[in-house]
Amino acid sequence: MSKSILVVDDYPMVRKTVCSLLAWHSIEVCGEAENGRQAIEKVKQLKPDLVLLDINMPVMNGVQAAYEIRRIAPSTKIVFFTIHDSPEAISAAHVIGADGFVSKAAAAGRGGER
Repeated sequence: MSKSILVVDDYPMVRKTVCSLLAWHSIEVCGEAENGRQAIEKVKQLKPDLVLLDINMPVMNGVQAAYEIRRIAPSTKIVFFTIHDSPEAISAAHVIGADGFVSKAAAAGRGGER
């Protein structure tokens, strides 16, 4: 059984790139959202196995969304995928109970350079 992923980021190009990379590796993307509020609605509707979630977004940020996703879908994995790789952001991810944290800078091959 394949795992499904919801990709949440406020930048369409980031979502498109991530979805393309996941598809290249035969990973199912069940949906996309551009803010935390949309992410919560998509989690209710699509029941993804994993949410790949940016932190800094309009309407509702990723931290607020993660709290709510954890409440409504406790078995859904949450991985933050964000440019905010400060110790505070990583600590907040752990407090929420996120299952992972990936720096966009590191993922882009810049090794954390800004």
